[in-house]
Amino acid sequence: MTTWNHNDPLQFGVGIEDTFIADEASGRRKLDEYELTQHNVFWQADLDKAAESGAQFLRWGIPWYRVNPEPGRWDFSWVDRVVERLHERGLRLVVDLMHYGTPLWLEGSFANTDYPKLVADYAHRVAERYHGAVSDFTPLNEPLLNVIYCGEFGAWPPLLTGDAGFATVLRGAARGIVETQAAIRAAQGAEASFVHVEASYRFAGAVEQNADTVEFLRQRAFIVEDLVTGGVGPEHPLADYLARNGFSDDDLAWHQQTTAVPDVMGVNYYPAVSTELFVEGPNPRGDLHDPRPRVDAGTEGLKEVLSAFAERYGRPVMLSETSAPGTPAERIRWLDESVTAVDELRAAGVPVVGYTWWAVFGWINWDYREGTAPVEQYLNTNGLWNLELDAAGVFQRVPTPVIDAYRAHARRNETR
Repeated sequence: MTTWNHNDPLQFGVGIEDTFIADEASGRRKLDEYELTQHNVFWQADLDKAAESGAQFLRWGIPWYRVNPEPGRWDFSWVDRVVERLHERGLRLVVDLMHYGTPLWLEGSFANTDYPKLVADYAHRVAERYHGAVSDFTPLNEPLLNVIYCGEFGAWPPLLTGDAGFATVLRGAARGIVETQAAIRAAQGAEASFVHVEASYRFAGAVEQNADTVEFLRQRAFIVEDLVTGGVGPEHPLADYLARNGFSDDDLAWHQQTTAVPDVMGVNYYPAVSTELFVEGPNPRGDLHDPRPRVDAGTEGLKEVLSAFAERYGRPVMLSETSAPGTPAERIRWLDESVTAVDELRAAGVPVVGYTWWAVFGWINWDYREGTAPVEQYLNTNGLWNLELDAAGVFQRVPTPVIDAYRAHARRNETR
């Protein structure tokens, strides 16, 4: 596979939303995006649409809980067909090994002490099975957001809360990333490429009046990647916080000695949600049901987060997810503005190697899991294709003008 080189033309990609929170025991609904959007039925046509968009690569996730439904039982038959189809269509596959959600049989999920070993075994099986066909891997998508939802908000398994819960899930998730990368390297050697993907967090408004909180959150935005790349020592701003919440000296020493450095640092940025707004007066901590308000920071925010990750880790960066909701015209406006912003960063020397529109078609918003309304009431409009439910209960993929606008960007190098 071709390496990610920032001196090459910008690579354009798309994604298919692949969140898998299968647990229903907590009284919440199952959130399997492939089921809800019917991608598990229309996957071949969906992959064809990804290729027709003009993209060079696709971020697509394997549902671990489905390919490994019981301890020791594996079924990759569907993934085999997906990989084959993508090869036929000439799309480079960046595999999301973990886009949230562990198998239902894994008691305690990320808090299970065997989680790092088990996820590494899964990753090794994938890397070994598809050696020669797939070489780009994301060990865990948006790990900080994963830790927050699983360990601080108590919304996803293992349903922990507070600082202690955050640290517990962080320990498992971070070790899992390192063990996953090592297992893939053992299966594929130097052929393997690693695209880490993290959500971006910015803060605006009354930040000076909330200076301590904002500084903590700014440092926390990097804590997973700092850990897995060996950057958390005694002098790290969050070292004391981790120690107070259960991280031992041995934990930190292990991460400094056993690292997982990415080939590409992916950054997810959504203009309308990536910047939290602090207001005058009391500001609650923020949780799933009462989050802080958001402010649209546009391309200024986009440039800031990509530059920050590139500088902090010294690696090429990728805009690994972006899009905007609304009408096709509103989506096209953000598409054009964000591509221009990435081009300007590259011209200024920031090593941006990829741009990813998320997603090929719309998806089901996560509040579906907490709600009771029919699934069609949770649709978003971020895709190149819209999802529209017909009278037979089928989500039709309805083309929009965003497709042509995206294709013009994705194929621009073919005409130069």
